[in-house]
Amino acid sequence: MLVEDIMSRDPLYIEDSTFLTKARQLIRDYHVRGLPVVNSKKHVIGIITTQDVLRVTSTRSNVTVAGFITNVPLITDDMEMLDAARLMLREKSNLLPVVKVEDNPELVGVVSLFDIFKNIDLKKVPDKKICDIMSTKVLTANPDDPLTKVWDKMVNEDFTGLPVIGNEGKPIGMITKFDILKRGWARIGRESDTRPTEMPVQKLMSTPVYFVDSDQNMIEAIRMMLKRDIGRITVMDEGKIVGIVDRYDLIKSYLNE
Repeated sequence: MLVEDIMSRDPLYIEDSTFLTKARQLIRDYHVRGLPVVNSKKHVIGIITTQDVLRVTSTRSNVTVAGFITNVPLITDDMEMLDAARLMLREKSNLLPVVKVEDNPELVGVVSLFDIFKNIDLKKVPDKKICDIMSTKVLTANPDDPLTKVWDKMVNEDFTGLPVIGNEGKPIGMITKFDILKRGWARIGRESDTRPTEMPVQKLMSTPVYFVDSDQNMIEAIRMMLKRDIGRITVMDEGKIVGIVDRYDLIKSYLNE
């Protein structure tokens, strides 16, 4: 399968002269992990990621995205999908711009980690256990934690979501950056002495909790995440959280990287 078969055409993008406040608004409104950035000639010069935006502490209206651009490889639509996936893993990027040709880097589309994940050939998924590929560093949140506390934790640790743990130590939900962003409750970064609402996590967390057992095969996690349209899933063992597995972990294992 080629990049042209899975990429998003006519994608949302910004120019390097775009104000950072506008980029933030677009990321929130369109629920994207990043945006291609082009120059005055409409040539791709990089991307700006959600994480880049979240770490910015300034609210000055004249700050542009030019100083926050991340350089990433440019790919063409005739590249093999799995080669694009390997590039993403190598660059630790969730998004790659697609251009006409390398000598003429005019933007024609984007391909994301999600595009690749939903096109995985399930017949070729290796026979691996979840416990062998999951991330064992699991940060959690309590249902009564204020959003500010959880937001800062996710930004500082570069996590996109945290399981929410109830009184008995069992997961009762999941809170993600976009759960907070899409509701407009979080300020991006520590922009002001005026802190946002102290609304508790339980008001915005997603339920029910989806999980897999640590001894299940990775294909079970892939199937559940595709069916439920979720980006990460909790791993349980004897009623306790022992790990998290996300699209990045599964694609990396799928490619034997």
